[in-house]
Amino acid sequence: MILSLLASAILSAPQAQTTLTVDLTKPGVAVSPNLYGLMTEEINHSYDGGLYGELLGNRSLKDDPAVLNWEGAGAGSTIVVDRRGGMSDVMPVALKVHGAVANQGFWGIPVRPSTTYHLTVWAKGAHSLEASLESVDGSTTYAHASVLDMSSPVWLKYTVDLNTSAGIMPTKDARLVLRPTGGDFQLSMASLMGPTYNNRPNGSRPDLMQLLVDMKPQFLRFPGGNYLEGNIFRERFNWKATLGPIESRPGHLAPWSYRSYDGMGLLEFLEWCEDMKAKPLLAVFAGYTLSRDYVGSGTELEGFVKDALDEIEYVTGNTNTKWGAQRAKDGHPKPFPLECVEVGNEDGFDGSGSYEGRFVQFYDAIKKKYPHLQVISTTGGKDSIGQRFKITKRRPDIIDEHYYDSTWQMMAFASKYDRYDRKGPKIFVGEWAAQDVPAPWIDAQHKGPTPNMNCAIADAAFMTGMERNSDLVVMACYAPLLVNVNPGGRQWAVNLIGYDALDSFGSPSYYAQKMFMANVGDHTVPTVLAGAPIQTQGNQTLPGIFVSTTRDTKSGTLYLKVVNALPTDEPVSVVLNGAKSVKGAVLTSINGDPKLMNTLAEPKRVAPITITLGDVGTTFKQTFAAHSVNVIKVVIQ
Repeated sequence: MILSLLASAILSAPQAQTTLTVDLTKPGVAVSPNLYGLMTEEINHSYDGGLYGELLGNRSLKDDPAVLNWEGAGAGSTIVVDRRGGMSDVMPVALKVHGAVANQGFWGIPVRPSTTYHLTVWAKGAHSLEASLESVDGSTTYAHASVLDMSSPVWLKYTVDLNTSAGIMPTKDARLVLRPTGGDFQLSMASLMGPTYNNRPNGSRPDLMQLLVDMKPQFLRFPGGNYLEGNIFRERFNWKATLGPIESRPGHLAPWSYRSYDGMGLLEFLEWCEDMKAKPLLAVFAGYTLSRDYVGSGTELEGFVKDALDEIEYVTGNTNTKWGAQRAKDGHPKPFPLECVEVGNEDGFDGSGSYEGRFVQFYDAIKKKYPHLQVISTTGGKDSIGQRFKITKRRPDIIDEHYYDSTWQMMAFASKYDRYDRKGPKIFVGEWAAQDVPAPWIDAQHKGPTPNMNCAIADAAFMTGMERNSDLVVMACYAPLLVNVNPGGRQWAVNLIGYDALDSFGSPSYYAQKMFMANVGDHTVPTVLAGAPIQTQGNQTLPGIFVSTTRDTKSGTLYLKVVNALPTDEPVSVVLNGAKSVKGAVLTSINGDPKLMNTLAEPKRVAPITITLGDVGTTFKQTFAAHSVNVIKVVIQ
């Protein structure tokens, strides 16, 4: 791959048949400052077993411990579930332990050298408790600590640190073991947290957060997705139940058939945005569930509208407001910036046609109290997923469109926004991804788990179209974002970032997006590609090369993006019409066989390589490698 890329940088290539003319004499359109962001929801163990820092599975014992995460540890050890014997109405389940008990985490507990792990247990009945991080077979102890004075007959909270030594080898094949030194004991909840990003209490896994921070997103759309709606009303994202100490959060069943413990609550989402220096894009529950049950507009809906206004107040309110004061009590007195609120999720699938009435009720209430906020509709677009119903009684500020399609179709979509009516609402492409497998939500454990190079090329081609039309497309975010690659951990086959308990990696599509997001100006530049080869599939044809150009008007830096979807290296003659001179140019590129994927074993099999281009003037020749995504950063005068 490196040799191929270096070869493509040779500027003395034969006369190119393809010409790319960048016209700096004509004004382009302003690029949305919020164009590229991230979307998240609880799927593929994105939070529990993923980004959220909790290392214990089934920490609240609400899933049957006999089959999930908890087990007796050692000869003669037994556990018995008491579903009404827990420490509170919120945490009603207790585990009666004779001998010792172990928790396997989420497909293992990661152990690293010279690391501190914070253990919290809510327990009663033992004289003291020995806690250890051990190998699965119990032959190796990585860390050990004692929790003393646990003979209380009432539930109490105990904390202790477990510290690993400098000499151990990192492993994900560890477990937590709790052993009483005298008598049996009862457990109602336990939590084990390793290091977190920015050392936030109840925070996020550092390596995954760093991958997200490195993308430099402008916003985070949260909490989802299907996760916002839930399968039934009591399984929606009830933000008020996600506040406060973790032992006060009841959790709920998430749409993808496993429990969410709501450690990743509303405040944690907002702090996630803060850590990335990104704006929150808040989606509010709009009275519709995935089972297609709904609450119609009018009196029935008023409670959910009030709940959304309370949520906005929690995010943005001063400390003299009820919910702003609650946010301060939760540890964050400063309000968070909020520009956009999305009403529901994919409500075009609501066959009742109730969304317009529901949207109007939310829209009017939000605009009355927060007139500066942009309100996003989840239906009413031109032709994306679930776009059944137009909103006619109110004009949404922005419409959310979703696209999951084949690599070929996503490349075809590169020109779709060229034809959109500029008189309508702005567009938010709130979920999109090129797929190289059919029905990625079916039998996902045997597909994926992340995009290959072919997907990255199609994703980048689609991004050139959004970027060229960024006067209309004001925001975009790929989905799904995260996946635990263990077969039992994933419900969707094509996801941007993969990980297990110990390690993580970005896919080729991750690197393509990172390249685009880090290299975008404030205005588009008219660009014409002439003489470029085409690609064919059956009787269909598409361009073989896709381009977009933006410019930072303050610094004079030009960002030229070229996606070569062809199986051949392609020489291109680049003309910078209107440029007086060029101070320098840098090429960043990924390329490789379309089937190439990154993995835990080879996390950077496909990764960007950056080289400085020499002798670049207002006209120069560049050969772009086969199957490649390229960004040329040109400093011009």
